[in-house]
Amino acid sequence: MTQFNPTPDEVAGKVALVTGAASGIGKAITELLHARGAKVIAEDIDPSVNDLERDGIVPFVADITLDGSAEKAVALAVGTFGKLDVLVNNAGRILYKPIVEMTREDWTWQMETNITGAFLHSREAMKAMMKNKSGAIVNIASYASYFAFPGIAAYTASKGALAQLTRTQALEAIEHGIRVNAIGVGDVVTNLLNHFMDDGRGFLEEHGKSAPIGRAAAPEEIAEIVSFLASERASFIVGSVVMADGGMSIPVG
Repeated sequence: MTQFNPTPDEVAGKVALVTGAASGIGKAITELLHARGAKVIAEDIDPSVNDLERDGIVPFVADITLDGSAEKAVALAVGTFGKLDVLVNNAGRILYKPIVEMTREDWTWQMETNITGAFLHSREAMKAMMKNKSGAIVNIASYASYFAFPGIAAYTASKGALAQLTRTQALEAIEHGIRVNAIGVGDVVTNLLNHFMDDGRGFLEEHGKSAPIGRAAAPEEIAEIVSFLASERASFIVGSVVMADGGMSIPVG
C-alpha cells in the first residue's frame, strides 16, 4: 500500500496556477498553497493581485476570457518554475437578474468567466501537464451547480456547466495522469456580491445561517480542500464534485 505524508507540506515542490487570485477564495488558495511549499502564478484581472508578489508567488494581471491569456499564464508558470502541476479555476462572477430582464450581453458576461475562462485555462494547462504525465485541476463550482435559485439563472447554468466540464475533462485527462475534480462551494464570506448589493459579505454571512451547519464558510476552509485535492493524498479522487456547502445540498424532508 502506498504511504503518504499527510503533513502541511503536502504540495511542496508543486507549481500552481490560480485564477481569480486577488481576493476571497482565490487569495486564500494562493496563500495556503504557497505556505505549504508550492510556487504559484496568481492570475486576476484586478491589478491588486500584484500585492501578493513575494518569493514563490508571481502575479499575472490578465482577463481570463481573452484569447491568449491562458497560453501566457501557463507559459509564465513553465518559464518561471519549469513546469505546471496544479490549475485552480477559481475566477467567477455572479449576475442577479430575472431571465426576462437579461440581455444577451448579460448572459455572455456571466458565461465567459465562469465557464469559458475555465475551459481555456484547462485546455492549456492539460497540454503542459501531459508532458509530465501528471497534474491536478480543481474547478471551483457551487452547490448552485445542482440547485436552482430565482434571479441567478445564468450563474446556475454556468456552474452546472462547470460541473459537467469537470466530469468529461476528468475522463479525457486521467489517461495522461491528470486528475480533474471540482468543489461545490456553498455560502463563503467574500466580496462576490458587492457589485450589486451594498453589503454582499453580510448577506452571505446571514444566508449561510440557513445551512444545516448554521454558518457560512471562510475562504480558508475552501482553500484547505483545494490543497488536499491538489496533493497525492487525493490520488483516487477523479471527476468528483466535492460538496463543501455546510449541508445545503442535503435534501430536507
